[in-house]
Amino acid sequence: MIRLLEHGSSEYWDTVALRDRVLRKPLGLEFTQQELLAEDGQWHLALYAGDQVVACLVLVPLDGGEVKMRQVAVDPDAQGQGLGRRLVEESERLSRERGYGLMTLHARETAIPFYERLGYAVVGDPFTEVGIPHRKMV
Repeated sequence: MIRLLEHGSSEYWDTVALRDRVLRKPLGLEFTQQELLAEDGQWHLALYAGDQVVACLVLVPLDGGEVKMRQVAVDPDAQGQGLGRRLVEESERLSRERGYGLMTLHARETAIPFYERLGYAVVGDPFTEVGIPHRKMV
C-alpha cells in the first residue's frame, strides 16, 4: 500500500529514519533540522509492507508544471522486488492528477540505469551533490 503522508506525522518520521539509514548514513551525512523543516509543503509518499515503511520518496512541486523527485529510498532488505518502480509510478500518477506534466530528479550515478528503465533520460553535464556524482534526469 502506498500512502501520502503529512509532514511532521509519526509516519513522516518513519520515512526520515529510512532515508537517513539508506541515503545519508552511508555518506557520513545527517539531516539538519533546517532541511527537515524545509520539507513542509512537499509531498511525502511511503510504500508499506504491513505496518512497516519499506520505500519512500519526496516530491517538490515547482513552477511551470514541474515536480522534482528526491530522496528515493528502498529498504535494502526489500530491494529488487519492484517497490521503487511502484513508488515512482505512483508519484507520476499523483503529479499528473495534480496538474504537473514534467518530472525531474537528480540521480546518483549508480541509480541512472534504474531511472532509464522507467523512461527517464539524462540531461546536462555530471555534477557533484552530497559529495557524490549525480546527473539531472527528466
